[in-house]
Amino acid sequence: MRSTFIIFLLFLTSFTWAQKVVTVRGKITNEKHESLEGVNVRLLNSGPSTVSDKEGFYTLTFRARAASLKVSYSLTGYLSQVLDVVTSSKNDVEKNITLVTDITQLNPVTINSERDRPGNLRSIDIGSIQNIPLASGNFEAILKTLPGVSSNNELSSQYSVRGGNFDENLVYINDVEIFRPLLVRNGQQEGLSFINPELLSKASFSAGGFESKYGDKLSSVLDVRYSRPDSTQYIASLGMLGLSASAKMPFKDSFLLAGLRQKTNRSLLKSQPVKGSYQPQFYDFQILYNIDINKKLNISAFGDYNLSRFTLIPESRETTFGTLDRQFKLNINYQGKEEDKYESVAAALTLTFKPWQNLWFKWINSAFNNSERETFDIEGSYIFEEQSTEDEGIPGAGINRGIGVNYEYARNNLQAHIYSSELRAYFQKNDSFIEAGIRYQYDKIDDYLNEYQIIDSAGYTLPNNTGALLAMNAVSARNSVITNRISAYIQNTLALTSQLTLCGGLRSNYSTFTEEMLISPRLNAVYHPSQRDVVYRFSAGLYNQPPFYRELRNLNGGLNNRAKSQRSIHLLAGTDYSFTRNSTAFRFSSELYYKKLSNLIPYKIENLRIRYLADQQSEGYAMGADFALSGEFVKGLESSFRLSFMKTAEDIEDDSYQVKEADGSIKTIYPGYLKRPTDQRVNFSVFFQDKLFNSPSYKVHLSLLYGSSLPTGPPDNERYRGYFKIPSYKRADIGFSKDFLERGNRNKTGFLDRYFSSFIAYAEVFNLLNINNTVSFLWIKDVNNNQYAIPNYLTSRQLNIKFIAKIKN
Repeated sequence: MRSTFIIFLLFLTSFTWAQKVVTVRGKITNEKHESLEGVNVRLLNSGPSTVSDKEGFYTLTFRARAASLKVSYSLTGYLSQVLDVVTSSKNDVEKNITLVTDITQLNPVTINSERDRPGNLRSIDIGSIQNIPLASGNFEAILKTLPGVSSNNELSSQYSVRGGNFDENLVYINDVEIFRPLLVRNGQQEGLSFINPELLSKASFSAGGFESKYGDKLSSVLDVRYSRPDSTQYIASLGMLGLSASAKMPFKDSFLLAGLRQKTNRSLLKSQPVKGSYQPQFYDFQILYNIDINKKLNISAFGDYNLSRFTLIPESRETTFGTLDRQFKLNINYQGKEEDKYESVAAALTLTFKPWQNLWFKWINSAFNNSERETFDIEGSYIFEEQSTEDEGIPGAGINRGIGVNYEYARNNLQAHIYSSELRAYFQKNDSFIEAGIRYQYDKIDDYLNEYQIIDSAGYTLPNNTGALLAMNAVSARNSVITNRISAYIQNTLALTSQLTLCGGLRSNYSTFTEEMLISPRLNAVYHPSQRDVVYRFSAGLYNQPPFYRELRNLNGGLNNRAKSQRSIHLLAGTDYSFTRNSTAFRFSSELYYKKLSNLIPYKIENLRIRYLADQQSEGYAMGADFALSGEFVKGLESSFRLSFMKTAEDIEDDSYQVKEADGSIKTIYPGYLKRPTDQRVNFSVFFQDKLFNSPSYKVHLSLLYGSSLPTGPPDNERYRGYFKIPSYKRADIGFSKDFLERGNRNKTGFLDRYFSSFIAYAEVFNLLNINNTVSFLWIKDVNNNQYAIPNYLTSRQLNIKFIAKIKN
């Protein structure tokens, strides 16, 4: 037995010595022999990786387990390369690499640094996405930590940018504009967002001042890329909130991406104010196949199927609210059921043709078919009481403030068919990069609305009321809208000097509904002084947003046939300052902005539902400042801090009301500028990551969000009566992770090491401080006809466990 043990030790020692340390070094350039910074150099199926520096040099050190290993070189905008490195004969290997431009990922003028690119687009650190503790599980949650973005609902992927609403944000996947459901009214119903985080390779975001090549919305653009992987990868994720599986497979002249996701937030909804049976079912399947027919022609096909089912059988609700001196309680017993279904099918086909090295074309075709159905028939019998104060330790009795019945009914059905075709051309000559495109889009919306609400409360139960029982928010309408849209753009990105880059362009659009021909000039400038680590950015432009459908529909379901496009002028100035402290690189960004708004359509927000006052018009403004600091406070883990200040207001045309003075005369009041429903003055966020010093495979991920109060008001009231406030949004989420196969981990298990290249376990606590955040209000009246706002709270503290595994080939 002893001899066997000695032989084993000798074998283990020889095996350890056989795994010698190898260093691969070299320089990475492009076809023009320009140095490439930020190229990801990685040993396949293992942990070691590095990036090239400003001069294109890189050094990758690893322990060789075989005589020949594969090293990948990847950078967005270039074709990835995988090289065999022979390790049996040398400890120091030199590999100089030339990356070739990828025609399926077109970038403007080749600039050596991401921060020097014009267009006011900022890259998102997608490597941190899986580490952020997310209650919704959707990619858009990471946007809520970015400057200029605000949200007060962790269940939703919707977000507001610099005073805009949810309908003012553009989303692209591989140059295809994405359209989302229209009828979703709260975060409980919202399922999986369109973006699959496991398939994306790059994401960029602009909070304003974006280029002419992006479409016609007032607030922001999110540009997501699904690109060629550098190696075959199979990823599986399993947790209490759902599961997912994806495959990334590169071939000689093609690649395939496929992803399946399933989500259920039943455990989160158990903490909602309304108790009952929640049955959410959300599914999504995506596939992308890209093939190079030859050196000049590339074809990409994309498909998506998204299904969201939400069923609620409510039972009861008990909500206590008020102040320390005055407490109220609402008790409701329910009967009935809610059933919602949102189904989307999308497809896209893109052809890229490159006849010459400096000239290429893209033909982008897409189709979206959305089917949305809302059905609910719910009756709630309620008792509204004021809690009297305790007397010598004896609990106080309830003072009845109202007894009544609330009945809600809806049979809504919407069908949306959206088809588009776009032709783009790209031409590069010296330091000039010209882009142009023309796009046709056909929209057909069929909408059937039938909903109402009846409240048998104080107003009807008092003896002196002899009126009829009236329905509130009654809507019965059938609309069919067909719109043809034509848009075109041209822009030129020009490197005037090594320090100054300009991007100027024009965009035009025409809609058969509004019959407007609109021209939008846009200009971006980036100035990077030599020998300094600071970049100055300037943006100015006109943005026109033709109405889609919701903007046309007024509160009674009718359409405003005189609606015109909303307009915004963006003026922005910002700086990016890079510095190093204790061998760690940091980046501080700041930006000031002003948006002049005109032809606005006023609206109200009820949870996630935007209710436009389509028959009214207003003008307004939004202004503010954003500050952000990011860097690897802990080596290998990106953290960020941001602070935003913003004010937005609007003046509605011809809004006025009359009051009676003490002397009996009637005075007309003009409210003037009112806070917009998105007027959230302060936003603060932190995403911080750390790891144990002695056990770096154990990590902690902390997310903090704060958003100040939002204006709101009772339903069926004029906008100037929106004097009430939704309290500030405060949330802390924390996650703990363990990477069992991380480099240097002494506790690797044979089973995991044999079948997986990465295996990470997460334990997350959502709403760590168990704060009751309010998303909206339920409005009722007491026996004295006083109106009360009963808060609808979001999720409480919740534990989540999940596992993410990357399977070996």
